[in-house]
Amino acid sequence: MNKLELSVAVGNYDRVRPLIDGEVQIDGVDPVFMLHDPEEIFFRAFRHADFDITELSLSSYTVKTAAGNCPYIGVPVFPSRAFRHTSIYIRTDRGIESPADLRGKRIGVPEYQLTANVWARLFLEEDHDLQPRDVTWMRGGYEEPGRVEKINLDLPDGVRVENIPEGETLSGMLASGELDAVVGPRAPSCFMQGHPQVGYLYRDPQRAASDWYRRTGIFPIMHLLGIRKTLVERHPWLPFSVYKAFEQSKVKALAKLSDTSATKVTLPFVEDQLQAARRLMGEDFWSYGFAPNRHTLERFLEQHHAEGLSRRLLKPEELFHPATLESFKI
Repeated sequence: MNKLELSVAVGNYDRVRPLIDGEVQIDGVDPVFMLHDPEEIFFRAFRHADFDITELSLSSYTVKTAAGNCPYIGVPVFPSRAFRHTSIYIRTDRGIESPADLRGKRIGVPEYQLTANVWARLFLEEDHDLQPRDVTWMRGGYEEPGRVEKINLDLPDGVRVENIPEGETLSGMLASGELDAVVGPRAPSCFMQGHPQVGYLYRDPQRAASDWYRRTGIFPIMHLLGIRKTLVERHPWLPFSVYKAFEQSKVKALAKLSDTSATKVTLPFVEDQLQAARRLMGEDFWSYGFAPNRHTLERFLEQHHAEGLSRRLLKPEELFHPATLESFKI
């Protein structure tokens, strides 16, 4: 039987390299991998459904799933996860000593509905009572003018989202002082270049994130995997085959990370970082599958709906193909 030749659009992560390199196979599939940055993948997936199997923004996918017009069905594989206490950058000359001091400020975002920004607003609201309506959100490209919101939004009354001036960028406006802060999944270049008046909101973001995890048990999910619905209708075996292969690939990647006789990543003290992650989060700190992530998904969906981003409150089960909600055991 001929295998299905399918396009697979993902980031070039260590946890998918065994698939890309052919160490792990997807049953019944001859994959054509396309390795791109998230911005390109999401733009092409949500605007044109370019790919057969693709990494997807959790927020954008939730918007379209709640609206009933998503061309993809999810699989509980989470290629990207991140604590977003490192994602809030401020002007250090504006008297912002704590997150509550953001009230009344102008905060830049590349897109309001980005998953990273939903998570950031969640802990700003829960821990510091900073509501989305308490600031003015300024939308635009990090380094290139003209970035647009991929998804049409219907926000609650009182939430102000404005476009930055034509030709401007978030990094440039933060550097010049026209913005008080920027929130998003990438560090603006002015921060990376060491601008003297630009810094983290949380002075020790790793400590803040670790404390938050101890209190909530949440390791934020950024992206999930999606499969074109028309493919799944013809090949109902495909979702679980994809889930199984990506899980096997992640297991191989973690085994390589743990082998420090000759370190596989270009980072000193990787052993200490790995041990610290396991002490904080357990052995399976980057879990795939539905059951281990149900609580995290529920919390995200509640926040997403409360912000007016999804027209109805989704249940976590609605995000995924039914065949991937449970697995066999030996």
